[in-house]
Amino acid sequence: MKVLIGCEHSGIVRDAFLERGHDAWSCDLLPSDKPSNRHIQDDIRNVLEIDNWDLLAVMHPPCTRLCNSGVRWLKTPPPGKTLAQMWSELDEGAALFSDLLNADIPHIAVENPVMHKYAKERIDNFFPFSQSVQPWQFGTDPDGTDNVKKRTCLWLRNLPKLKATGTLDGSTARDECHKAAPGADRWKIRSRFYHGIADAMAEQWGDYVSSVVTPAAAPITTTKTPEQFSLFAA
Repeated sequence: MKVLIGCEHSGIVRDAFLERGHDAWSCDLLPSDKPSNRHIQDDIRNVLEIDNWDLLAVMHPPCTRLCNSGVRWLKTPPPGKTLAQMWSELDEGAALFSDLLNADIPHIAVENPVMHKYAKERIDNFFPFSQSVQPWQFGTDPDGTDNVKKRTCLWLRNLPKLKATGTLDGSTARDECHKAAPGADRWKIRSRFYHGIADAMAEQWGDYVSSVVTPAAAPITTTKTPEQFSLFAA
């Protein structure tokens, strides 16, 4: 199966699919956190032009202006920003989400927090999120990195809902994500993905899509060269 993991520079979801034998690639405007020849540094919308993707999973599209927790900035902008900038950034974020949700790829999953009404109004063919999950639902170790609280909403097209794979009940889940200290890396800490959910996606969605996709003999085709994609050599 040919899988594109959009808006991911950590490689966590990409590597989960790779470990299960899929032809998986990550793509982000940022370079890969670790050297990989499976990372494309580019705007995800350019990479959608590549033929024959079976599955698009977009894990961290910019959500600052879309999420319900930030709707207050659309009335009173933060220091250094204007109200016009806030609404312009909202339009940009909604346009990206629309392009990804409506991409011409058979199976699509897009992750985002709960959205406010202004974002929903701006997204083409918007529909309510298909499910929401918590990292702890996919963890087995109370002291492990998966035992945290971070509600993740998933918009799914032609994909089944994820089934929890963990043994935890949430009673000991930490809220460290929401308590991340201010600083230059706070955004990265708060957007970090979790191995348990990634493994569940690779197993459950990978098996599902593989069962309905006829394997293609031809490789992925593209009008761009690997150099234009800025691939990071392993």
